[in-house]
Amino acid sequence: MSVWTIALLALLPPLVLAVALTWRGRPGQRFAAFQLATTIAVTILTLLTFATDQASVTDLALTLVLLSLPGTLLLSVFLERWV
Repeated sequence: MSVWTIALLALLPPLVLAVALTWRGRPGQRFAAFQLATTIAVTILTLLTFATDQASVTDLALTLVLLSLPGTLLLSVFLERWV
């Protein structure tokens, strides 16, 4: 097991906690947890690039970064209108 794989596995519990808080919690907590989950997911995908030596996974991380802003804006509109 490489150092990259160990770092990747170490980030899985915080990702699970952030996703759980996004699913349940107060609206402010959901918003912050969504941002944290996105950041952790991008970090995991970047570490996966180094762990597997496949540069194509970097494209997924960059796509997630580009889609996180519109997703955050949609979540904030949803929370403002319906919650």
